[in-house]
Order: sequence, then C-alpha cells, then structure tokens
Amino acid sequence: QVQLVESGGGLVQAGGSLRLSCTASGRTFSNYAMAWFRQAPGKEREFVAVISGPGGTTDYADSVKGRFTISRDNAKNTVYLQMSSLKPEDTAVYYCAARPSFGIFTTAAAFGSWGQGTQVTVSS
Repeated sequence: QVQLVESGGGLVQAGGSLRLSCTASGRTFSNYAMAWFRQAPGKEREFVAVISGPGGTTDYADSVKGRFTISRDNAKNTVYLQMSSLKPEDTAVYYCAARPSFGIFTTAAAFGSWGQGTQVTVSS
C-alpha cells in the first residue's frame, strides 16, 4: 500500500476553481491507478474521477464531466484534480485513492489505499 496525503481544499464561491493535489509515498507510483472520490454530509462516498497508472486513460462521473480534470505527474508522485465552474453541490470531503493496477476502476471497494480527505466548500 501507499500513503496518500491530499491538499488544496478550501472555501470558494460558486463558479470558482480549485486544484486538489494528492502526493503518494513509494517508488512505483506509475503502477497505481489513482482516483478521487467525495463524500457529502449524510451521503455515501461517490466516485469523481480516475486516471490510469501511465496516465493515458481517464474516466469521470457524469456530474463533473466538462468541469473537472484529473491528471498526474509520475515524476512527482502526485495526482491532481482541477475543479472549475464549481457548484454548491460539489461541497464535500474529497478523498484520494490508489490501487496497484494499469486499469481504471470507479468503485470505492476497488481501492485499498486512501488519504485522509480534504474539505471543499462551495458557497452560493
């Protein structure tokens, strides 16, 4: 397993942007599929975006397509989530997750390593 540390959350007005970062420990970062999930109060954790180890394949939840972009820098052991046109319904704790695989996955159960989460609050 890898250790994951998220950063970049905060308070932003609707329509604004934020970039989340997640840095992983270890030397085989490029062998891991990386994903972002989020959990709002009283709701289940939901998939946001995923990127394959080499970075060539991505997938997004319908609710964020066209607004969020996932990317990674394997030299820095870091995955990013660029969030634009934010809406109040994007308010949640955002979690980074990792799975040793060259494929992509969209369910939380598929990921064995998780960060501690970072709060994103979008005000109307």
